[in-house]
Amino acid sequence: MKHLKFILVLLLMTNLLSCKNENTNPESVAFDSYIPPVSWEEADAKAEALLAGMTVEEKIDYIGGHNYFFVKGNEEYNIPRLYLSDATQGVHIRKNLDGQLEKSTAFPCPISLTSTWNTELARKYATSIGEECRAGDIAVLLGPGMNLYRVSQNGRNFEYFGEDPYLAARMVENYVVGVQSTGTIATLKHFICNNTDFRRRTSNSVVGERALNELYLPAFKAGVDAGALAVMTAYNQVNGEWAGQSEYVINNILRKQLGFKWLVMTDWWSIWDPVKTIKSGQDLDMPGHGFEENLPTFANQPNPFLRYNAKRLVDEGKVKEEDIHRMAKSVLRVSFAMGLDKRPVKDTTLLAKFPEHKEIALQTAREGIVLLRNENNILPIDKSKSPKILLTGMFAEKVPMGGGSAEVEGYDNITMLQALQDEFGDLLSYEKEPDDNQITSADIVIVSIGTSDSEGYDSPFELPKEVDDMILNVASKNSNVIVVVNSGRGVGMTKWNNMISGLIYSWYPGQTGNVALAEILSGKTNPSAKLPISIEKKFEDSPGYPYMPEGEDFYTGWDTDFDMSLPIYDIIYDEGVFTGYRWFEKKEIEPLYPFGFGLSYTIFDYNKMKISASKIASGDLVTVECEITNSGKKAGAEIVQLYVSDQEASVPRPVKELKGFKKVTLNPGESKSVSFVLDKSAFSFWDEESKNWKLEPGNFLIHLATSSVNIKETLELEIQ
Repeated sequence: MKHLKFILVLLLMTNLLSCKNENTNPESVAFDSYIPPVSWEEADAKAEALLAGMTVEEKIDYIGGHNYFFVKGNEEYNIPRLYLSDATQGVHIRKNLDGQLEKSTAFPCPISLTSTWNTELARKYATSIGEECRAGDIAVLLGPGMNLYRVSQNGRNFEYFGEDPYLAARMVENYVVGVQSTGTIATLKHFICNNTDFRRRTSNSVVGERALNELYLPAFKAGVDAGALAVMTAYNQVNGEWAGQSEYVINNILRKQLGFKWLVMTDWWSIWDPVKTIKSGQDLDMPGHGFEENLPTFANQPNPFLRYNAKRLVDEGKVKEEDIHRMAKSVLRVSFAMGLDKRPVKDTTLLAKFPEHKEIALQTAREGIVLLRNENNILPIDKSKSPKILLTGMFAEKVPMGGGSAEVEGYDNITMLQALQDEFGDLLSYEKEPDDNQITSADIVIVSIGTSDSEGYDSPFELPKEVDDMILNVASKNSNVIVVVNSGRGVGMTKWNNMISGLIYSWYPGQTGNVALAEILSGKTNPSAKLPISIEKKFEDSPGYPYMPEGEDFYTGWDTDFDMSLPIYDIIYDEGVFTGYRWFEKKEIEPLYPFGFGLSYTIFDYNKMKISASKIASGDLVTVECEITNSGKKAGAEIVQLYVSDQEASVPRPVKELKGFKKVTLNPGESKSVSFVLDKSAFSFWDEESKNWKLEPGNFLIHLATSSVNIKETLELEIQ
């Protein structure tokens, strides 16, 4: 009878509902969002029919995870088991589980990907990761991570897409489409305002509505509009309620405001009240069990997990069976939409694409490594002059990477020492601790420094004293010092920045990124990357300072992460909409290196800037054009950045905001035209009174720039 009831309901629902899946987002620019193989309506009907034959106990099985990283399957109902795996920069191989990939590609970290400002490359990068998921029987990728870069000390900045909401949104939407085009489900995380990992479970992000909408939601909205099928809530509280059990966060913001209709899951061990969680709009409690001894007791139960409490709460009338039905339905609906009941997740033929993935990782590093300083044209290094090159420093013999769930070991890893030896041969020597004679006798000294950032804790902006002292010592003895920074965030470099000749930000470059570094040092590759962050001179200059509770200090490791006896502390986002370059410009503070900055080995000229109309009606489109010429002697790529300034507004607005960018590749002497189409969103701000976007008529400036501080051309526009 159970199966007969399922079939009858399925037939009824299929006839009543359309199978057409439409992406309706009239305010967004043209973008080909992902459409799953089975429409929401058809998948919903199928899930409804299946659940109609289930008991409440059977439904409860689907509102919590199983075996830490899985959603339970059921052969009787033809429900596939789903494996959920990290992370944004590649597949994290869990060695404690059977059936894992033998290897996975370690891509440059996402903040390095964002430094490319190349949306097409972002899609290829994500497609590669999605293909490796399929090869490894992974149904759900727990990425992209996309929390905004608010404080440089955040241990997870390397997993994210920088400080600007517009840039992050454009990269994220392409990432989502890339992953899901392979049949792998993408998960937007961590919703929302998880902008520090210092005591993340006991932090409360106190943030205003306007800042939420202008800064912290746009990348998530772009991911939702791009068709992402899953969202993960954050560990932190948002305005006084844990995100994973907050009706305000899930039902109000994510579901109603952003229009997200697919699967919402918790981060691992991040809910504390089963009743609130079930009523919040949450669907899936992950991992659903485990670590009970580390979690507080709620409702006189030994743990807060939903599968342990749901039946009792239904019986007591504290939640309804319809709530459980809704949650289980959301889990099943996503599986059916992806067609996972009709085809296997695992596709071993995709293992043959690993060489292609390796090349995409290398290209990402080539376009993501940022040249920040090049005094007296010390770079590129001219091998024909047979310079004596000395390499020293912390990451010469070790490939740097971020830690935690995002860690990806890679394979065939190439160290900086190996890559530079391959490129420069006998011209290069390496010393762990060079003496004064070795330093002074070298024509060029390359110093490797950086950080080892990780999920679970934050780290100081300032580098350890011994690192600064090492650079100061080398720079005092040799005027031709090139510093290579491997990190996932901005670090303190003010003490020695003006004493060195070259500075390269190589981020966490992935398994072959050091090859790209060697190519940039030698000139085989012309650097084109631009910073997706501002790097302050000192942490006190940044918008998030201070944020750590008074009297507390940095820690490492995971013990503090699970200590729920610690008091909740507030992180007050009192800077409002002024983060990153918006903050530095408002406060007239000069950063050490500004957002959007990066050097090249060639020169680009901006000419013939024009606008389609100097006056437009509110809501009309306007087109901006400019000609870019490579007037240097080397082929290269320029990232043209478009910023908008509102000359007079009823609310405080940033001096300027990024509203467009284009990457253009040019041979020496070549010129190309670039154009931007701006709609009303480029000129609007979030109005807290009307709770909507508002465009105020008036005068605006449109800037074309090479960075947030280097404006090349400006035009005026009046909106009537």
